[in-house]
Amino acid sequence: MQGTNTKTTETAKTQGVTEESSCDSRALRLKADIGDTGKGGTFMKLISCNANRPLSEAIADHLDCPLTDAEVKNFSDNEIFVRINENVRGEDVFVIQSTSRPANDNLMELLICIDALRRASAARITAVIPYFGYARQDRKTDGRTPISAKLVANLISASGTDRVLTMDLHAGQIQGFFDIPTDNMIALPVMVDDIQRRMGSEKLMVVSPDVGGVVRARSFAKRIGADLAIVDKRRPEAGKSEVMNIIGDVEGRKCILVDDICDSGGTLCNAAAALKEKGATAVSAYITHGVLSNNAVGRIEKSVMDELVICNTILPSEADQKSKKLR
Repeated sequence: MQGTNTKTTETAKTQGVTEESSCDSRALRLKADIGDTGKGGTFMKLISCNANRPLSEAIADHLDCPLTDAEVKNFSDNEIFVRINENVRGEDVFVIQSTSRPANDNLMELLICIDALRRASAARITAVIPYFGYARQDRKTDGRTPISAKLVANLISASGTDRVLTMDLHAGQIQGFFDIPTDNMIALPVMVDDIQRRMGSEKLMVVSPDVGGVVRARSFAKRIGADLAIVDKRRPEAGKSEVMNIIGDVEGRKCILVDDICDSGGTLCNAAAALKEKGATAVSAYITHGVLSNNAVGRIEKSVMDELVICNTILPSEADQKSKKLR
């Protein structure tokens, strides 16, 4: 009996190790399978909606996994229609869609695409949302106002999504709005690499454009070994800001403004002007999500800011891409 129990235990351990190894090496097996067959095999499928097709193609190219054939279009009355033209039964599917402008149309595309995949018996559906719209409406700011970020999270969960993958949420606690696993990636490592390659060991100063972004700016400053300054800002109404004071000595420094979103650009332009007045030699801004509404790029072009660097979570307009200050 003792020998039998020992054999059973060893078998169970071996099975456990095998299963764990299988999970850990899944990405490697996917890469090998793609290399042999030129397809994504049965491990993963990528689907792109219309918000940011170039980003989806770049992801597919990096993974060496072609985008799944799918139609995402509008009827004449602007209703959204989705058709998946490949078999996704039992597949691990990733739907790539930012809910940027037009936010409501892009959100509905995402929800309808997820519903189509669920009805097509996909094994697991991950919503890859590089920019999560409505994130700034994460609390009640006045009486009788909504918490729209929670509502959108509920819609995504209810549509049949198994997991959410997003980047630089406006507030980290929004992860708790979802009733499904949610991963919040950060763009900081990519930005740090770019700064180190371009600016090296110059006299740098990382600047938070408001008090709410201090934690993000402090992490940034720690990564590149720079000091930290803070802009004391007041916002009399939505979309408008006024710089009140600069906390920290920026004289003779090359300042780097760090934030998650650039919307109208007013905050960054006002902060850049205040920093230059205090003796900063140059001012650049590193932003994750370039919303760039209300002629933001035109405003930045006329400002004293030297450069605005954004990630590709949102696709800039063709006119904005021609700006010499936008990278």
